[in-house]
Amino acid sequence: MSPALLVDGVRSGYGESIVVHDTSLSVKPGEIFALLGKNGMGKSTLLRTIMGFLPLQAGRVELFGESIAGLPPHLVARRNLAYTPQERALFQDLTVEDNLRLGLRDAALFAPGLERIGTFFPFLPTRLKQRAGTLSGGEQKMLLLARALITRPKLMLIDEITEGLQPTVIERMARVLRAERDESGVAMLIVEQHVDFALSVADRYAVLKLGEITDRGDVASPGARHHITDQLSI
Repeated sequence: MSPALLVDGVRSGYGESIVVHDTSLSVKPGEIFALLGKNGMGKSTLLRTIMGFLPLQAGRVELFGESIAGLPPHLVARRNLAYTPQERALFQDLTVEDNLRLGLRDAALFAPGLERIGTFFPFLPTRLKQRAGTLSGGEQKMLLLARALITRPKLMLIDEITEGLQPTVIERMARVLRAERDESGVAMLIVEQHVDFALSVADRYAVLKLGEITDRGDVASPGARHHITDQLSI
């Protein structure tokens, strides 16, 4: 079976500045893979390259065995891939409902989709007419994740979803991601600095330093947490 996502020898960056150096990883169908690293290590750059926002300068990117290298972002998204960027990429002046509908190509999917994500985030169905920009920071992050989930993707790219969130909201995010993977079999590549959160949801991990993967392994392996913490402290 082809990986949900294959990144093989990828090199990318901004103009002549190379940020990601010959990076390789794969995410299996139904797997949650955590890419860990400090700020400025190239994690977000890698996701933007996968999505087509940045040019692929070398290597391969495949989604379920088919190349997506060189495709513009809107065509990548049509391959049942959902991207949750680090910044709160919501339309602040639009309503909660409008933001949720943006990812759907078939309006008939909104009602069943809303019912499903309402089990994860009960406040959303009651706040559909509220402007997204008036939600709290944590609520905006939940709306951002809900907008990805409502599309029923086969692969999710999630960038620093826990940044700035309170512990109770982080735990809710963890429960949602685990439940969605268990229910739908969606594969996920999550970029994180929050080690405890990442290890609470992920099956495998890799550590990215200065655009290169320096360590990888199974989350369930003995001493994984201690080993990762040591890697990130260097």
